[in-house]
Amino acid sequence: MPRKKQSKSKKIKRVRPSSVFSPEKIENLFRKGRSRGFITLNEILHSFPNLEKDIKGLEKLYQDLENKGIEVKERKGFLEMEEKDERIKKILPDLRIDSIRMYLKEIGQTAMVSAREEKELAKRIEKGDEEAKKKLIKANLRLVVSIAKRYVGRSWNLTLLDLVQEGNLGLFRAVEKFDWRKGYKFSTYATWWIRQAVTRAIADQARTIRIPVHMIETISKYEKAKRRLLQSLGRDPLPEEIAAEMGIEVEKVHHIIQIKQRAVSLETPVGDDDKNSVLAEFIEDEKTPSPLTMAARNLLKKRLEEISTELTPREKKILAMRFGLEDG
Repeated sequence: MPRKKQSKSKKIKRVRPSSVFSPEKIENLFRKGRSRGFITLNEILHSFPNLEKDIKGLEKLYQDLENKGIEVKERKGFLEMEEKDERIKKILPDLRIDSIRMYLKEIGQTAMVSAREEKELAKRIEKGDEEAKKKLIKANLRLVVSIAKRYVGRSWNLTLLDLVQEGNLGLFRAVEKFDWRKGYKFSTYATWWIRQAVTRAIADQARTIRIPVHMIETISKYEKAKRRLLQSLGRDPLPEEIAAEMGIEVEKVHHIIQIKQRAVSLETPVGDDDKNSVLAEFIEDEKTPSPLTMAARNLLKKRLEEISTELTPREKKILAMRFGLEDG
């Protein structure tokens, strides 16, 4: 009898639930959108603060919103860029402000494109039109600056222009990935790619020891909670108070405090004198014996040598080899 062919069991591909987009928050967002016909960009950001880690999940969210007839609106003035930004003046030295003004003036000469023009440019980009790609990038450079400004001060060694440069890389990536058929605006889509590029740059370059992107956001929340409590209490808050404010365990707060500490170079200059003193000169070497210990050892060694003269050469050699009297 011919053997029956065993039917191969089909492997069922299990889709892992997204760690960024929880079903409960998505449903709350849909409920809010259905009640008034739209949701704002800030509401998405508030619901999913780390959404740039899951761009594909974000695209699906936008597709679901479009299918349900819910519009995503950007807040007014989101793309506006003023040359005289007071926040920049407070944070950056005067020498850097001039270069920032020059850059803002340069990118401000390019007009922003409409939704219809975005669609046409995206179609041309699909066909390999490099000029269309350049035009779409130039039209959204101000968007990069407006996003990069929010991250100024989170890294001691990354200036605004550094963050803008990293954000521009995210913009280039957004231009390559943008699908005009999905229906949403390019600026809305590019925002997440720009945020992702900037936050990753801070995580990768801001510290000697790299901190994961999600911990960068957690540290930022910790700093905000600490400032709020400092203003309300009039003193430095305790870890227990910060934990209650953030809604996390005290052990987690201690973990954040430990992680946020910066590595300090031993070559860091110390003092204002001209002697060029460095930090390493002021740190005690615990492995090196103290002068008192060294003096005691030398006296003991001398006393042992005096006693060993009374021993035979063989006994002296045995003791020296047994206790390491010659070479330690």
